[in-house]
Amino acid sequence: MISAYQYNTSEKVVRLIQITDPHLFKDKNGELLGINTHDSFNQVLTEASQSQFDYELVLATGDLVQDSSEEGYQYFAKAISALQKKVFWIPGNHDFQPKMFDVLGQYQEYICPTKHVLVGDKWQILMLDSQVSGVPHGQLGQYQLDWLSAKLKDHPERYSLVVLHHHIVSTNSAWLDQHNLRNSLDLMEVLSPFRNVRGILYGHIHQAVDTELHGYKIMATPSTCIQFKPDSNNFALDTLQPGWREIELYDDGRIETRVKRIQQATFLPNMLSDGY
Repeated sequence: MISAYQYNTSEKVVRLIQITDPHLFKDKNGELLGINTHDSFNQVLTEASQSQFDYELVLATGDLVQDSSEEGYQYFAKAISALQKKVFWIPGNHDFQPKMFDVLGQYQEYICPTKHVLVGDKWQILMLDSQVSGVPHGQLGQYQLDWLSAKLKDHPERYSLVVLHHHIVSTNSAWLDQHNLRNSLDLMEVLSPFRNVRGILYGHIHQAVDTELHGYKIMATPSTCIQFKPDSNNFALDTLQPGWREIELYDDGRIETRVKRIQQATFLPNMLSDGY
């Protein structure tokens, strides 16, 4: 992998936002279960940019494009430039990585391919690829696990935020939990020797989660388009609005975070949909 990106700051807190699961299409009129994903993505970016939250970095955590189109990745890159922040990304199960790398690589002045981000003197962000090509569930390959272990060993003095696409905590929804990270126990085994891992952040489930597992802060973030209804064994959509997550990394190892949802527009899905 590419060597680490160093974000220098003397601040005692570093602020970032997570944007996840836009599911953009080649056609800007493309809809996912009744929601125009380009419009909802733009609305999230607009309201995030208007927020009083003075963030410095953006984490884009997968499923950027729904239809594997070059145009979808081009649109993502051009739209997110409005935030005027450095963006770091990982693939989701819907992403087509060769095209993703090629297109996003054209925008390296603000979209960074690096998966290891050193934040000031106190933190590191480790971004993992949990994609298994052609299937919805996730798995961390041995290379990813070894890379994670190596970076934790290299920087034992830094607090760590681990980022991936797939979920590791049950959503209490049978249809969705079959698409989880299949080897979450392997991930926990890699993390367990390191006392400075503070949080695990993901997308994929199109709903907000804020909980704790084995002492780690576990965070999942709403999609910028459709939302899945929590605690539903069968496929079900929610009428909650698209959103994003604000995160603060403090130099004493604390993570403060909150989910924000759009307020200036309303996007309602086709509630009769039975899957996608």
